[in-house]
Amino acid sequence: MTHRKLTLVFIAIMSLIFFSSCVYRPSIAQGNLVKEEDLAQLDVGMTRNQVRFLLGTPMIDDPFHRDRWDYIYYLKVGRGDARFKRWVSVFFEDGIVSEVRRDQELDPGL
Repeated sequence: MTHRKLTLVFIAIMSLIFFSSCVYRPSIAQGNLVKEEDLAQLDVGMTRNQVRFLLGTPMIDDPFHRDRWDYIYYLKVGRGDARFKRWVSVFFEDGIVSEVRRDQELDPGL
């Protein structure tokens, strides 16, 4: 190979290495965004329809646990870990809220 070809191959390889590390990663938001002011209004004794109106449709509506709704949300910016995470579980007895679990721990690897 000539010196010119070696230089071109070197420039091409270095360009590939440089540009492959500069890939844009968009922010990813998953789940239901549950605002603090909405959670403040959530109370024991509310009906399912009132909870759905206030918080929206649950992210997880498990057919094996009909009396539990889970609202999960996380925001991941770029390549880093999730910056904002929230997990709220609402438990029902006979269609009425019996318990609300706020700020449960999500997987730290998200």
